[in-house]
Amino acid sequence: MINGEEVIDFHGHQSSWDFLGAYDDAPTMLAAMDACGIDRACLFNIWHIDAYIGHEELAKFVSRHPSRFIGFAYASALSEDMVEETRRALDQYKFAAIKIYPPSGNIPINDPRWDRLYGLANERELALIIHTGMEPAAEPKFLADVAPRFPRVKFVAGHSGNIASQRRQAIEVTKQYPNIYLETCSSFRTPGVIEQLVKETRPDRILFGSDIPVMDPRCQIGKIITADISDDAKRLILGQNAKRLLNLTDS
Repeated sequence: MINGEEVIDFHGHQSSWDFLGAYDDAPTMLAAMDACGIDRACLFNIWHIDAYIGHEELAKFVSRHPSRFIGFAYASALSEDMVEETRRALDQYKFAAIKIYPPSGNIPINDPRWDRLYGLANERELALIIHTGMEPAAEPKFLADVAPRFPRVKFVAGHSGNIASQRRQAIEVTKQYPNIYLETCSSFRTPGVIEQLVKETRPDRILFGSDIPVMDPRCQIGKIITADISDDAKRLILGQNAKRLLNLTDS
């Protein structure tokens, strides 16, 4: 913990991505988390179109370190049993939220094929983190088409849109709809972006994420800790907001 506050990383991966040199080696991941004060990391497995395979791998991985890792279900609109498999994973493994990756299959965030999944998340009042960025299917502006229709879903814009133009979209939709949140991990970050997110939205709408093990969490948390924002804002971003969205208790 940092000054008694639990730190929760809202964006992490399980399974390996060889061409990026990203490997889900638990000791290495935990060592990096320990080095910078991350208590728990939220993980999802998006490397399999067949979500069943990914969920089984993730459940085994999380079960080895249940006090450190939190599983999220992964849903692909390319799968005919997307909703059924997501429901199974949520119920069987008690995964805490849902992750989608619209660039897979180029299925936009506001495509009707996602609606049944959004309906499930709405019914259960879940957080749902979405990869957002420059990809045509992943532009944050599309959240304006779904957030008001599914008001009990806590939509999280992964990467906060990444580059400046899409980041502007993410900020604007977050200002318009109270059930949209911003998540901070990105390799596209000039100094001052965290300050921008806090100034133009609110610190209770921002979540720290690192993209572990795709990116080193020590770099990603540094931009929060050193940001020119209040300590109260840092506490919200680093863990308090995640605990609220995921209904977590202290580990």
